[in-house]
Amino acid sequence: MAGNWKMYKTPAETIAFFEAFRPLAGGADHCETVICPPFTNLTAAVGAAQGSNIRIGAQNIAWAREGAFTGEISGPMLVAAGCTHAIVGHSERRQYFGESDATVLQRTLAALESGLTPIVCVGERLEDREGGRTEQVLKNQFEGGIALLTAEQFAKVVIAYEPVWAIGTGRTATPEIAAAAHRTIRAGVRARFGPEAAEAVRILYGGSVNPKNVKSLMAQPEIDGTLVGGASLEAASFASIVNF
Repeated sequence: MAGNWKMYKTPAETIAFFEAFRPLAGGADHCETVICPPFTNLTAAVGAAQGSNIRIGAQNIAWAREGAFTGEISGPMLVAAGCTHAIVGHSERRQYFGESDATVLQRTLAALESGLTPIVCVGERLEDREGGRTEQVLKNQFEGGIALLTAEQFAKVVIAYEPVWAIGTGRTATPEIAAAAHRTIRAGVRARFGPEAAEAVRILYGGSVNPKNVKSLMAQPEIDGTLVGGASLEAASFASIVNF
């Protein structure tokens, strides 16, 4: 269960969140709990999560280890800050900042090289969904990025399916729609990496997940977890999702 805080909270607000969240879900061992705050809050989050089962991830990662890349944060920097995960290719990065399947692959490789677990995002826009192109979009994103990994690299990746039309809109893909997309992704994994890899890979659903719909989503065998946006900003809300 991963929480993506996007561009919210200060370090002080981060510490306050963990003070409330830890008693509610800090010891959860039925799932892996990851919280991804803004870069400026990573140190506070890592410190506040110490001694719990909560892992801390970044919302993005540079494809280079160092260099003249103003505004970027490298894998070694994230590891030094205490991160274990990094979100890669989130739809907002694709939509607003020119992320492509090629750069998603570069960032995924950079995360793996640094020992971080990449949470690689794929998903279709509303016009793709309405135009019947969902499967093709997911196939293209998979083949343009994830499929180019080696089997050994792929085994360390988490995939997140996030229909763009359901992110922050209050619109949620029905459990059946989400499961169908997950099956499409898993079929691509099976074709490229084999049945064992398809069975083992964790595919998260992201798109207006909240305490009210998490149970029905997680009841789908194809859905292995969630990537939560707004509902992860409030301790009780995210705890109820983690403890679904």
